[in-house]
Amino acid sequence: MIAITCWSILASPNKMDDYAGVRILVFRVADLACAADVAAVREILPAQAATRIPGAPAAVDGLINVRGQLVTLVNGRHALNHPPGDGGGPIILVEVGDWTVGLAVDAVLDMFSVTPDELSERADLPGIDARLVRAVGRRANLSFVLLDIDALLRPFLDA
Repeated sequence: MIAITCWSILASPNKMDDYAGVRILVFRVADLACAADVAAVREILPAQAATRIPGAPAAVDGLINVRGQLVTLVNGRHALNHPPGDGGGPIILVEVGDWTVGLAVDAVLDMFSVTPDELSERADLPGIDARLVRAVGRRANLSFVLLDIDALLRPFLDA
């Protein structure tokens, strides 16, 4: 079975209707429900303190130790231009190229597959950079933004 990633679906010249669905992890950053393709998610960790890196961008909380591997921790609120929170939420470990990066979020909400009729082409949303959005989705009473995790986190790794 071939895994179809969110990137391939949204970058493909084919219509979204050509695919059966994408499995996503839905999480909350401030009051915004966001989602990421599960193919990029490695694991979810409880909140932990980071060791600050001198000269790092403000959105980088620092480094955390994950079973002997140092991982850069990016604050999801800061990366998405939201006011700071209490910092007590979980950390989603994601793969960005050859890097494993931690994304601190406020809560993990759900994981499910979305069908093409639950996704719409990305739209300009107030308060979020359109370059970070792959699509906008809706399932039952939950509206969410399917993020381009690579576009969100890569600037902090290149800095």
